[in-house]
Amino acid sequence: MADYGLFIGWGALVRGRELKGLEVFNEAIQFWADHLKKGNVESFEPVLMTPHGGDLAGFLLIKGDAAKLDQIKRSDEYLALNTRAGQVVDNLGFVDCLMGAKLQGQLAEFKTNTADILSSPVMAR
Repeated sequence: MADYGLFIGWGALVRGRELKGLEVFNEAIQFWADHLKKGNVESFEPVLMTPHGGDLAGFLLIKGDAAKLDQIKRSDEYLALNTRAGQVVDNLGFVDCLMGAKLQGQLAEFKTNTADILSSPVMAR
């Protein structure tokens, strides 16, 4: 099970570029499918959101090894794809994720590193 992930989120399609947006979305799916086939990522899942009043219209969640994900993120092909995506959607964003055992470790570290803070009473302002 992967301990790292990459969340790529986007907002609404740029008006007038809807068909191009679908084309670039398909390019992204093919990009990640190729990396899955090569063994560079463990999995990826595209998600489209139903209308909810927020600015997140969809996302990709890619799971894999941190070093391999970092290598992909530095590739010219990845950077070019994101440049194209930025022209067809609003609010394109990228967030590294901790998952699995790495997430559990981070939660344990939080508890250890903040025990003295969390046990102190909060003073009213």
